[in-house]
Amino acid sequence: MKAVEAAAKPVAAAVTEVKQATAAAAAAPPVDIAAMIGKADADKGKRVFNKCKACHTVDKGGKNGIGPNLWNVINAKKAAHDGFKYSKALVAMGDTAWTYENLNAFLLKPRDYAKGTKMTFAGLRKDSDRANVIAYLRTLADTPAPLK
Repeated sequence: MKAVEAAAKPVAAAVTEVKQATAAAAAAPPVDIAAMIGKADADKGKRVFNKCKACHTVDKGGKNGIGPNLWNVINAKKAAHDGFKYSKALVAMGDTAWTYENLNAFLLKPRDYAKGTKMTFAGLRKDSDRANVIAYLRTLADTPAPLK
């Protein structure tokens, strides 16, 4: 019986983390991020992204840093980059993809989107900064993801 109770605790924590992430995504600002990305400036996004380079690499086939490599991250499954040890919060979201909308919510306040995330960055408060960074991330693929 104790083994069942012990096994249930991590599952309950993961369910709670998914619920919190869902609530954070729902609380994200009501912006049409796909439309903003269509008008965004990937070069400005690359400049804003410079602060992210302390932890993330972006080269195709590149190694993970403190954070995972972000090549081809748009529409990729969460917590799926080989060789990176993700937080339980992101592992619990592993069946979902990094869409424009949830990348926007994550970049706004990572710790609100994924309670328990390892990412210590506070987030990007400006809609334009998030749109520009996502536009830049969109360029980091052999075939950029459609804007929908």
